[in-house]
Amino acid sequence: MNNKIDGNTPITDRKPIMLKVATKKVDGDTFATLFFDYALAFRPGQFIMVWIPGIDEKPYTISYHSQNRFAITIEAKGIFSQKAITLDRGDLVGIRGPFGNGFDILLDGHAAVVAGGCGMAPLASLVEQLPQSTSFIHGARSKEFILYPERFKTERQFCTNDGSFGEKGLVTDLLEKEIESKKQIDMVYTCGPEIMMAAVFKLCEENHIPCQVSLERYMRCGFGVCGACVCGSEIVCKDGPVFGSKSIRNMKDFNAKALLKSGKDADLSTYFSWRCQ
Repeated sequence: MNNKIDGNTPITDRKPIMLKVATKKVDGDTFATLFFDYALAFRPGQFIMVWIPGIDEKPYTISYHSQNRFAITIEAKGIFSQKAITLDRGDLVGIRGPFGNGFDILLDGHAAVVAGGCGMAPLASLVEQLPQSTSFIHGARSKEFILYPERFKTERQFCTNDGSFGEKGLVTDLLEKEIESKKQIDMVYTCGPEIMMAAVFKLCEENHIPCQVSLERYMRCGFGVCGACVCGSEIVCKDGPVFGSKSIRNMKDFNAKALLKSGKDADLSTYFSWRCQ
């Protein structure tokens, strides 16, 4: 894919473009969405690198997208994200991108979208391009981690681990019911905790349903040079972050391990604990 912000210069040859926050939407104590008035060429599932001067640069998905506006949604976890949610109208950030490969959008047939917690953000713009008949499932630990509860026209099934919103249970419970009740599901899209995506993928494999997953790994460059985000033989920022069933079947590190900032291998529990610091 030839990633460009305009029609002339490849984005990998550009410095960050400085944009002002146009508006901010706060979702409880956990999430904030920053909107930017800028025409950004984008495919659902791609990401941008976001730079806060003096702090760091991190990858974020586009959670809202229209012709002249886009947004990123931030969950307050580590040093960077805790600073990012304090930004407000008029504050400057730098962006590079979009990078990577997005979702292949199903034009015919029936799709299912399965989101876990803030994994809803990469799927949001996809949902808005799919038919309203799409099976739409969203789970989280508890009510406060459900993103955009009233945003979509497509009817959504909710579940939480503690039963505080929607059904008590797991997204795979709801997906299994959908598979049993539908004559055919032609594609499943998923993003969320990797252990959840692995369970969704396993269910899809058992039922011979193609699946696309959006992976998260530590990224430095955004375009495949540094190798920090490798997962098996795949470079997540360049080859993904969206991968189909064929790639996932052969991805030995999926739901197993990732690289820390030092380049050292770590199991996923250690990796995500580090990512939240």
